[in-house]
Formats: sequence, C-alpha cells, structure tokens
Amino acid sequence: MCLLSSLRVPDIDHEPVMNAVRVPNYQECSRCVMDTTDPQITFDNAGRCCHCNEFLGKRAKHSYQGKESDLALDELCETIKRTGRHKKYDCVIGVSGGVDSSYLAYIIKERGLRLLAVHMDNGWNSEKAVVNIKNITRKLGIDYESYVLDWEEFKNLQLSFLKASVPEAETPTDVAIPAALHSVAAKHGIKYILSGGNLATEGILPKSWHYDVRDLKYFNHIHRTFGTRPLKSFPTFGYKKEIFYKIVKGMRMAYPLNEVRFVKDEAIELLSEKFDWRPYGGKHYESIYTKFIQSYYLYEKFKIDYRRATLSTQILTGEIDRDQAVEQLKCRPYKPQEIDEAKYYIAKKLGIDREELERIMRLPPKWYWDYPNDERRLSFIYDNYRRLFKREKLDRF
Repeated sequence: MCLLSSLRVPDIDHEPVMNAVRVPNYQECSRCVMDTTDPQITFDNAGRCCHCNEFLGKRAKHSYQGKESDLALDELCETIKRTGRHKKYDCVIGVSGGVDSSYLAYIIKERGLRLLAVHMDNGWNSEKAVVNIKNITRKLGIDYESYVLDWEEFKNLQLSFLKASVPEAETPTDVAIPAALHSVAAKHGIKYILSGGNLATEGILPKSWHYDVRDLKYFNHIHRTFGTRPLKSFPTFGYKKEIFYKIVKGMRMAYPLNEVRFVKDEAIELLSEKFDWRPYGGKHYESIYTKFIQSYYLYEKFKIDYRRATLSTQILTGEIDRDQAVEQLKCRPYKPQEIDEAKYYIAKKLGIDREELERIMRLPPKWYWDYPNDERRLSFIYDNYRRLFKREKLDRF
C-alpha cells in the first residue's frame, strides 16, 4: 500500500505490481475500486458495481446524519442505561486493540455508560494490540474480561480452514467473537452488546471473500473433513443460538459508530493523544494472523487485495478520492522482505513445518459454494428477521 499524505497506512511495500492483469476478463468498478477478484461481482451499464449500489443504499439509513444521528445515539444510550438499571454493567463492548473498538469504548464511556470490555483471545494478539487494550481500559476505568480459547482446538480449526483452501481462513475467529460476547453478556445478565462494526470503514465486503460465519453446516463440514481434533470447548454461533439470545434472552447488538461522525485518521489522532494508542498498520492488523491472511495469503493465493474493500468504502464516504486508492493498489499489501519470517512464525505456531504451509498455499483455490452450506436457509431466515424487525436500527450495519 503506497503511503499518501492524507492516510496513515504504515507497514507497506513500495514495489509496484500490476495485480489487475492476473484476472481473466478483468473489470474494475468505475466508481470505487472493487473488481472481478470477487467472482460474484456484477456491474451496471455505467460500469458501477453491485457493492457501490448496495453501500449507497445502506448509507442513507445507517450512517451519520447530523442531528438526527445525535438524537438516535442519545436515545440508544438512554435505553441501554434503563435496561442496565440495578445491574453492575449497562453493556458489553468487544475490544481488540484496533481503532474502531477503541474509539467506540471512548465515545460510549463519555456518555456515562458502565461498560464491561471483553476481548476474545485467540492467541494471535500483536504486542501493540495488547498495549492498546490495557491503555484504553485502564485510562477509561473500564472493567475488562478476557475470553481465552483452547489453543489446541483453535489452531486445529484454523488449519482446517487453511486446508479447505477457501478465502475465509479467519472464520474460526469471526465465529468465536460473537459467541464469546454473547456468552459473557448472558453470564452477567446484560442485554446490550456494542460492536465497533460500522458502515464508514466496513461497508463493503464481498460474500465470496468471507462467507457467512453463522453457517454451521459449512463450518462443521470443513472441520469434519480437514480437522483432526474434536471441538469440546470452542464456542460456535449459528442461527439457532443467535435466535435464542435475541428472541428468548432479549439481547441486542448495536453499532453506535454509525451514529457518530467517524473519520479514522481523526480517531487515531485522538486515541494516540489521550491513551497512548499505538498504530499497527492495516485494517485488523492488530492480529498477527489476520495481517498474514489479509496481506499475503489472500493476495497470493486468490489474487484478492483486501484493501480494495476498505478503500472502496472510503471513496464512497468521501474520505479519499478514487485516484488515491488506485495509486495505493499499485503496490503490494505486504513487504516481501518480511514474508519469510512471517511464514516461519505462522507455521511454527500452528504446529506445522514451513513446507506444509507452502503446500497449503499451492492448493487449488476453492470457494464456499464448493462445500455443503446452508446459504439458502440462512437467506430465508435473516430476510424474514429483517422484515420482522425493520424498525429497529440494531443488529444491522
């Protein structure tokens, strides 16, 4: 990623590459920078992609709208306070050490809510992420719990998804996060879980790049096929469990960053000044494994440049212009000189040798539709859920 004066994007390599020419019948969106490395992408007659059109439709409903959003956030906070009355905490907030969750903790604490910060520890935290979590929780006076996964189970599950040769190698983590947050919230009788997910930085992500983490049919098939260790304690989170928490327990997830003016560079500056927050590179690079998967594994194995999703979102929100994004994409998302060390570390921590990791990298790419899945059922369930709760500005962003 090429460093531009308007963006903070360290940990970059300045060797230019032409990623576009690798894809047959290549096409790039005329408005953002999403392209045919998403095999499900479609374009209209003006060359604008489906992700653009969907994002702009969502943005009108779920992004900062000035006074209207300010009032909505005030109302949400008052509702959370009422439900937390006579309890130790008003809400649970997931923290990772990243920008989004750290800034969320700050703005919610400023509004007087009693937070319980929860971090799902999967064993891959970078040193900077750990320091950021400690600084944020300590200086804001927030109680903190760590939900630690069984490492032997988890690393075997991660290997299963790598061996399945699908882009969503991070599914085990993304399944465990909501499972951990809901479990801790239920233990304390807390009704609201606040997420740092937001339209401003995460409004675009193709399903083909990261399929639905709630599809346990898909999840279990990959584990049974490629795993070698039973899951005795790993927390799963399929649609049945989600329905139980939402309908039976009355729990809700909310995304407050959609109701504030959230500009990432400004948030980083504030966090750095107030909490000695330390930048860690690209989006979600607070995790060593995530950095490897998003910057190298996806790029080299699937020709997917994960930056396209974030940059496209920033173009549509007006944070950058398209020419800036195109310039950044001329350079690799990783530093070639660091890859050997990264591969050694990843392989050793997963309990395999370097040759096995290289063999996995050479496996033919596959996609979620190459394996048994519940896509149709989940679409039916959640389409009806959204219609049922269409007046709620919760649970969706």
